[in-house]
Amino acid sequence: MQKTSARVAPFDVLKNQLLLLVLSAMTCLFALVSMAQAADRANVEAFLKVTGFDVAIDSIALSATSAPDLLGMNQGDFGAQWTTVAEDVFDTKLMQNRALDILEATLEDDLLAHAAAFYASDLGQRLVEVENSSHMADDQEKELVGNAMLADLEAKDDPRIDLFRRMSVAIDPNDIGPKAMTEIQVRFILAASYAGVIDLRTDEDGLRALLNENAEEMAEVIETSSLANAAYTYRDFTLEELVEYTEALEHPDMMTVYELMNAVHFEVMSNRFEALALRMGDIQPVQDL
Repeated sequence: MQKTSARVAPFDVLKNQLLLLVLSAMTCLFALVSMAQAADRANVEAFLKVTGFDVAIDSIALSATSAPDLLGMNQGDFGAQWTTVAEDVFDTKLMQNRALDILEATLEDDLLAHAAAFYASDLGQRLVEVENSSHMADDQEKELVGNAMLADLEAKDDPRIDLFRRMSVAIDPNDIGPKAMTEIQVRFILAASYAGVIDLRTDEDGLRALLNENAEEMAEVIETSSLANAAYTYRDFTLEELVEYTEALEHPDMMTVYELMNAVHFEVMSNRFEALALRMGDIQPVQDL
């Protein structure tokens, strides 16, 4: 395949793809292994299902479509092999096992029990159902419907908006989602350069600086899109139910669980994007007819 000079696509082209990376996870850097008693694998696997985290891991595969855009390219540049390669790299069983391996070593029994108890409740299971559905929903539909719902809530000065903001803080209190987004991009672009997919015209520091140029604008877009996504996902819940959910997310034990789950999500996604970059270097060139 003929090399392409690396050019980070303009912000207006990339923002939807980048938001997919951020909103599906609100990721953070990998947490240190706890010295406390870790949960056994069977319990962790059950935990993934009852919380819906298994579907969140599976949904990482959807982000593969954005990979060529991050390099200023498109899927057509990689020919008919692209779909097969992407499906192979983002194999859901592989990603699930990787998540299980990490959580088995790090997730403490008491934290697992706390989170599982909430999500096993009637309200928790309804939340998991709609969150799983939202993970796999069409992004354009979510954006269109969610923005309309958010505008309506804002016009009414609806207290749900404040609850959505509190939820966002609870699952990412240190606001490291944008940092994780940048890290995913850097690792993917560097791996693509090493694989010969692109000719990178800057070093790693220069790449980070380039990606951070629109950080303030990106933060505003992320906040708005996060609120719209929440409006879409939780549209059928009462105010009282959302208050209960928000308070559950703000519990210190639940926040610790989310910190770990975010770290796992980030690690799995980063690992798969790096693997995809290497495989992209092996794809045969498209022949012009």
